[in-house]
Amino acid sequence: MDYRNVYFIGIKGTGMCALAELFHRRGITVTGSDREEVFYTDAILKELGIPYFESFDAAHINSSFDLVIYSAAYSFGTNPEMDEAQRLGLPILKYTDALGAYSALSDSSGVTGVHGKTTTTALAGTMLQGVGAPVEVLVGSAVSVFGGRSTISLGNKYFVAETCEYRRHFLAFHPKRIILTSVELEHQDYFTSYQDIRDAFLEYGRLLPPGGELIYCADDPGAAEVAGILKDERRGIKLTPYGFTAEGEYRIEKYEVRDERIIMGLAAFPGDLVIQVPGRHTALNAAAAIALTSSILKSEYPDDGSGGWNEKKRVGLRKALEDFRGSRRRSEILGEAGGILFMDDYGHHPTEIKTTLAGLREFYPRRRLIVSFMSHTFTRTESLLEDFAESFGSADIVLLHKIYPSAREIYRGGITGKTLFDKVRDNFGSNPKKRDDDVYYVEEHEDSQDLLGAMLRPGDLFITMGAGDNFRLCKTLYSRYSNSL
Repeated sequence: MDYRNVYFIGIKGTGMCALAELFHRRGITVTGSDREEVFYTDAILKELGIPYFESFDAAHINSSFDLVIYSAAYSFGTNPEMDEAQRLGLPILKYTDALGAYSALSDSSGVTGVHGKTTTTALAGTMLQGVGAPVEVLVGSAVSVFGGRSTISLGNKYFVAETCEYRRHFLAFHPKRIILTSVELEHQDYFTSYQDIRDAFLEYGRLLPPGGELIYCADDPGAAEVAGILKDERRGIKLTPYGFTAEGEYRIEKYEVRDERIIMGLAAFPGDLVIQVPGRHTALNAAAAIALTSSILKSEYPDDGSGGWNEKKRVGLRKALEDFRGSRRRSEILGEAGGILFMDDYGHHPTEIKTTLAGLREFYPRRRLIVSFMSHTFTRTESLLEDFAESFGSADIVLLHKIYPSAREIYRGGITGKTLFDKVRDNFGSNPKKRDDDVYYVEEHEDSQDLLGAMLRPGDLFITMGAGDNFRLCKTLYSRYSNSL
């Protein structure tokens, strides 16, 4: 960290703000810029005393900066600050490359997978905080137990970060350990096939040094396949499975849902563990986080004969897990008003939708489950259309909207939100326990407020899902019902 003055272009982004905070905590002078629109990160930056411009202007860039870091949301030729930094010959790094370079400073662990990496990273950070490990953690979303931030800093010997497979961004990371939650086809605008994305995860696994560790979900066929290939290559890494079908310490031997709580047990962890976030997938993520926490404790206390564990640390982990309330836009409870529970979730892949809704149905068996879903990207919707149609089986009522577009793809016609609506309605109609008139379509999510106002009743759970902007609908309705009391 020879840089003393670093400029962040797009500093309000979740990952960018978190990395800026880590730089700031190491004594580096941090400034930056972003759009004028207010994000939750504005409050974090102001609390830290990090100054930033709310515009992009070449005049903001000068030769005093040792390094310029830019968000992947911006590009050369369209952002004047990036172009000026390039003209001045300043060192410039994309966020993912800067994160990778930062990871080389510590004993680092990357959390990856098509699903669950945000929650797993947040859980790992929560547990490591509970056991007092000297660690920095960076999550791709705000975490309530981190004070609403995306990072915690408890020391810099260890570093745990969420690492993303899109465009193989995680290959810049320097992992000593990797958690691999799941592998299946995703990001169809970049990956051409399942084999293509699987090979990306293999490349990442091959970055592990001899003695490194791959912690993988034995229940996920793709993750298990990657682990099997790496095992056959005899790379001298440790393979640690977790899950309901796993062999060894991190096999989930107990799973019950009681009083809106998960009660789970692991083979090598004495006593019950309590989780207040729904879903079997949450139990899997917790098992992965416990495996990572244990690995780091063994590294921190290699000679004490206890594997780093004592009763105080076990109590700390249990309490941390029970206190965990999820992260922003991951089964995030906005609140309850008028007897209606309002929730928002970022799930935008059929597997995520199906597992999240199944978990909610299990957790809240007496509530009517009403879902507003906005699909994200035309390529994903088209290639997984049949899977999307079958993913809402746990819902009672489904409200669909237009497809939320992405700047990274060009719409070539054909697939629309109405196409998905027709498929979901047909799927409901073919199910004797469903009715096709319980599937609705409203192009613009904000136009569905009156429909939902007439539909919602006390005891319901209303959830907005997707990577679009229909989360605003949930916030509006929650505010409306709260103010009407």
